[in-house]
Amino acid sequence: MKAEIVIPSSLDDITLEQYQLFMRIVSKDDSEEFLAQKMVSVFCKIRLSDVFKIRMLDVLEIATSIGEMIQKSCDLTPRFKMNDTEFGFIPDLENISFEEYVDLDSHLGDWQTMHKAMAVMYRPIVKTKRDKYDIEEYQGSITYSEVMKYAPLSIVLGSMVFFYRLRDELLKATLSYLKTEVTEMALVQRSSSISSGGGTTQSINLLEETLQSLTKLQNYHYSNV
Repeated sequence: MKAEIVIPSSLDDITLEQYQLFMRIVSKDDSEEFLAQKMVSVFCKIRLSDVFKIRMLDVLEIATSIGEMIQKSCDLTPRFKMNDTEFGFIPDLENISFEEYVDLDSHLGDWQTMHKAMAVMYRPIVKTKRDKYDIEEYQGSITYSEVMKYAPLSIVLGSMVFFYRLRDELLKATLSYLKTEVTEMALVQRSSSISSGGGTTQSINLLEETLQSLTKLQNYHYSNV
C-alpha cells in the first residue's frame, strides 16, 4: 500500500516545530538521497520507512521543491493568527527592554530555541487602533514559547531577517557615533599629548573590528536558515 503524501505548497504549510525536528535529525554525513528522504518524511509528515517505498526521483523532486521554498526570502509579517489568538510583532523593536533583547539575541542563535525567540518577538495583541496595535507586556519567553512551535515557517524566517537587518543598522549607527566621539576627544587632547592620536586610531580600529566580528556572527546565524 502506497503512503499518502501531502506536499507543502508554501512555507505557511510548514511549522517551526517541523523545521526544528529536521535540523535535529540531519547530519553533515548524510548523503544527498538520505537528506532528501528525511526532508520528505518531516515536511510531508510520513514515516521514514514509508519514504523508502516511494520512487527515488519523486523523493528528490519533492525535496528540491521544499528546499527552494526554504531558501526564498521572506518579508516580515507584523500580525498573524494561530487558533483564536492574534499575535503581533513588537511594534517598536528599537525600544525593547534589556530583558527582551538579551532573551531574543540568545535564543536566535540556536534553531532548537527559536520558539523562545518567537515568543519574545510576537505576543498577543491587546489593543488595536486602525493600523496600530499594542501587544501584551513581556513576562518571559516561557509564556508563549510552546505555542510558537506551531508558527508558520514563513513568519519565523521573515522575523529573523528583519531583526538581523535592524541589528546590523543599529551596530553601524553605534560605531559611527562612537567614532565621532573618539575623534572629538582626540582633538581636545591633541594639544596635551602627541600620543593621543595613535590611541585614537587604535580605538577606531578596535571599534571597526568589533563591528566586523558581530556582523560575521550575524551572517553566520542567518546563513544557517
